[in-house]
Amino acid sequence: MEVVADTSIFLAVAMNEPEKGSLLKITRGSELIAPEILHYEIGNALNAMMKKGKIRADEMVLVFSQVIQIPVDLRGINIQEALSLAARYNMYAYDAYFLECAARIRRPLLTLDHGMKNIAKKMGITLMEHKK
Repeated sequence: MEVVADTSIFLAVAMNEPEKGSLLKITRGSELIAPEILHYEIGNALNAMMKKGKIRADEMVLVFSQVIQIPVDLRGINIQEALSLAARYNMYAYDAYFLECAARIRRPLLTLDHGMKNIAKKMGITLMEHKK
């Protein structure tokens, strides 16, 4: 099964968050897909965590090196459509990129972001849910 996974999924796995086990279990045998901006978004998220004192600079680099080990099919997106979604649902463009990708290729979305889940439901995007 193909599933669009957002930044929160990759970070949860690479940072050994409590959700890691269930995420690995439900994605076993699945092909992960993400917009081609994934690694840039992860870099930005890690940098923000470092600036807030949640991780150190060396941890930021280590986590990124772990993220890029996770197999993922990076896909191009329609940025104009994503920006329209961002405006329509009052969300960040980065989040809209993942929703645009899932909607366009008609694949389920896997995210830990409750706001994205709510918007995905409004858009008719199937969600792949993980169990806590």
